[in-house]
Amino acid sequence: MMASYQLPDLPYARDALAPHLSAESFDFHYDKHHAAYVAKLNALLSGHEWAGLPLEEIIVRAAHEQGTQALFNNAAQHWNHSLFWSSLRPPGDMVVPLLLEERIEADFGSVDAFKRAFVAAGASVFGSGWVWLIEERQGLAIITSANADSPLLWGKPALLVCDVWEHAYYIDYRSGRPAFLQAFVDHLINWETAARRLSEAAAHA
Repeated sequence: MMASYQLPDLPYARDALAPHLSAESFDFHYDKHHAAYVAKLNALLSGHEWAGLPLEEIIVRAAHEQGTQALFNNAAQHWNHSLFWSSLRPPGDMVVPLLLEERIEADFGSVDAFKRAFVAAGASVFGSGWVWLIEERQGLAIITSANADSPLLWGKPALLVCDVWEHAYYIDYRSGRPAFLQAFVDHLINWETAARRLSEAAAHA
């Protein structure tokens, strides 16, 4: 069976996140980096016994079996990037839905305290990786992951994610990862999507 994973459509125009993320950044990050992961994943799965499996299943299997590192890297990067695009929205109304706001205030003290902790966590990642807001049994938590790893491997529902690989911010911020993270928390988080994911996590608990 041929694999048929596709680059997801962006839920906004590629210039809609300016001035915080430029259209040029999407030309490289989305059209080149993410597209390359999808193309490589499909090539690796051509004729493979895992072709046609759900993406999440491939990621978990590949993370635990010998000789599947390339499959894991490309499948996981496809999954991580897809969540990243949907964690973004054009600048504008940044009101946090009430249920999510209450959870953030309970677990971090305030939305502003969450933002500070999120930026600090993302800035602390050594090399390439991701910073996530996840749902755990004891509450919401901020975690980081290296390279292509994600909360999917640990069974933790992800509410939102920011990519801190250098290719995510170099065009607009050069080496200024903290400034990119600050723009993400102040202007670009899709709180509605994060709130929906929180509700879905609660429904499946």
